[in-house]
Amino acid sequence: MQAGKRVKVIDRRNHIGGNLYCEDCDGVAVHRYGPHIFHTSNREVWQWVNSIVEFTPFINSPIANYRGKLYNLPFNMNTFCQLWGAMTPEQARQKIESQRSGITTPQNLEQQAISLVGTDIYQTLVKGYTEKQWGRDCSELSPDIIRRLPVRFTFDNNYFNDTYQGIPKGGYNRFIERLLDGADVELDCDFFEHRQALEAQAEKIVYTGELDRYFDYCYGALEYRTLRFEDERIESSNYQGVAVMNFTDRETPYTRIVEHRHFDKECRADHTIITREYSAEWNSSSEPYYPIVDARNSEIAERYRALAAQSGVIFGGRLAEYRYYDMHHIVEKALKVEL
Repeated sequence: MQAGKRVKVIDRRNHIGGNLYCEDCDGVAVHRYGPHIFHTSNREVWQWVNSIVEFTPFINSPIANYRGKLYNLPFNMNTFCQLWGAMTPEQARQKIESQRSGITTPQNLEQQAISLVGTDIYQTLVKGYTEKQWGRDCSELSPDIIRRLPVRFTFDNNYFNDTYQGIPKGGYNRFIERLLDGADVELDCDFFEHRQALEAQAEKIVYTGELDRYFDYCYGALEYRTLRFEDERIESSNYQGVAVMNFTDRETPYTRIVEHRHFDKECRADHTIITREYSAEWNSSSEPYYPIVDARNSEIAERYRALAAQSGVIFGGRLAEYRYYDMHHIVEKALKVEL
């Protein structure tokens, strides 16, 4: 719209915002499709999102619960002290070094994790959570998945390393509403059910759905993970004391509990809403949330990306590019797109 184009946005759901959508539950803004915290070190990206709506600073400092014992995340001196009683960075380094097993070129996530933080942290805080999240043994997953997790020898519980971090003031719905101001929006509209008519209307298409579905699965189906959310209202103003608590043992069926009111410093509700999040294998009747990055899927995805590059369509996002992006990556790419 800023480029002088008329824009039509369709969504097969009955609300705008995709996975950013927040639902008002009697004064508590529930991140309906999982928590979203915007973070970036790109000043241009940060300035742009704040030009849409002001962002309120929020530092993500999740807690890990392993069989009833709590540990700080990401891996930092608080974690090392809780796990081993390490009091200095040198003590923590020595402990990790003794457990690294001499791995020099990690071939999978398990080896990557052990080479970074040793066997104790891997077994306690990585293995169970990761295998629940991805539905695969860590030895079958790409080492790239764990490389983005920070390891610090300081007492710093900030999960992200980025310079800027926050949540839109007033919530993501307000951000999306302002972003779409002036656009034609059609909800409850499945692109594939009306594909011929929609394609005839547009000079340029931006597609954010599943990459393989766009090309009618001509190279085979890609695999995704889906999520299931189980909400509970609790008549208390504070259930767990933190926005996100990860459950890192394999036995607990959910990966984390999200307490949404902690994302909003202005929340005044006298109750709280928690969401237990379950990861599961995707099928055609469920919602795809993120791609499974392994050798098979990566090879198939590359073939689809080659088709996409020749299609004249703009493919963007986790599903349409079959890549594990964060929000700031998408904004950065969008700002560079030539229409």
